[in-house]
Amino acid sequence: MKALKKTGYKVALLALTLVFYGCGAYNFSGADIGTAESFQVNFFQNYADQNPGSTIEPGLDREFTNALQELINNLTSLSLTGSNGDLLYEGEIVEYKVTPMTATSDQLTAQNRLTMTVNVRFFNRTKEDADFERRFSFFFDFDAAASLPSVQAAAHEEIFDRITQDIFNASLGNW
Repeated sequence: MKALKKTGYKVALLALTLVFYGCGAYNFSGADIGTAESFQVNFFQNYADQNPGSTIEPGLDREFTNALQELINNLTSLSLTGSNGDLLYEGEIVEYKVTPMTATSDQLTAQNRLTMTVNVRFFNRTKEDADFERRFSFFFDFDAAASLPSVQAAAHEEIFDRITQDIFNASLGNW
């Protein structure tokens, strides 16, 4: 009887393994990587300073490029490569500006908004109908009494998290 019970557990474990294997690779991100094995994120140049009212922020391009690479690397099993990636992300930062949002009764600015917009081109060499070019944007509101440098770390974290997640969802999301 013990041998039969032990065999039953082995059969159940084998069946469960086959079910998961037959469903393909499972991941918690919902990423649909298809047959892709690698991804490439080209350097996102900062062209925001060419737009009126934009703020010049040194290092923004490097920070954003790294944030996108890190997100894709953490949420998929794809390998990051410097060239010939199955999935290619490229583009430019086209807006990075602070605008006043709300005013006090004295007609002074009470709150500012930092907005960043990125133009992204995505190419999937394994599934060409998935290619796209589109803009992604997000913002961070902060007290007008605070200077931009004093809120920049928190602002970049929130903006980068949202924009990179939106890019990920648009390119690999399987919802």
